[in-house]
Amino acid sequence: MFKWFLRSLSCKIRSGVICNSRFELSTVTSSYNLFVKYHRTIVKKIIIIIAILVVAFLTIFLLIKDNVSSIITDKAGEVEVKLNNKKSNMKITSTAFNTGEKIPSVYTCDGKDTNPTLVFSDVSESAKSLVLIMDDPDAPAGTFVHWVVYNIDPQTEKVVENSVPESGIQGATSAGDSKYHGPCPPSGTHRYFFKLYALDIVLSVPENTNKRSLIDAMNGHVIANAELIGLYGRSQ
Repeated sequence: MFKWFLRSLSCKIRSGVICNSRFELSTVTSSYNLFVKYHRTIVKKIIIIIAILVVAFLTIFLLIKDNVSSIITDKAGEVEVKLNNKKSNMKITSTAFNTGEKIPSVYTCDGKDTNPTLVFSDVSESAKSLVLIMDDPDAPAGTFVHWVVYNIDPQTEKVVENSVPESGIQGATSAGDSKYHGPCPPSGTHRYFFKLYALDIVLSVPENTNKRSLIDAMNGHVIANAELIGLYGRSQ
């Protein structure tokens, strides 16, 4: 303290302006260093908090991902189907066309209007029943349901042309009846989804149940799903 007083007095004797300037510069520098140190500490704390939040988010995400329940969006864009597992090897194919290819006209309103042959494979052994839904999400007035069949025997491997799946019950279509309606787009090329669901129960629903009511009853009981997409456009 005494040394500082002597130094200050000496500065005043020699040149008060220079000494004061140096003293003020030292004070400013010290304040700046404190300011930088303080804000560096704050930044470090913010980074730590963000890191903790990221780790927490990833942990929650992985827990949800690994959970035995997942959700898929129905391709018609109208409803959601909840799945009871995260992976499925089940497949639905056709001997008449491959997915993404044109559906032969014989299976449309321009032909015999009968269902194509469908093949089911790798159906889960725990399945108690199957559900088959065919719809057109490109219809002008909204998704048009062409075919609904539920409580299909899970042992079914093939649905032959112009037939109803083994033990299956046909539900209501957008045409108001309970039977297959082939593709019949008013214009352009539409997509037709043949969707197969494996359930862990046999559904108990009224006859002529429509797609929305059927999926409400299915939710929470779907253990696997598969789809086949066919295309069709009518000649003008």
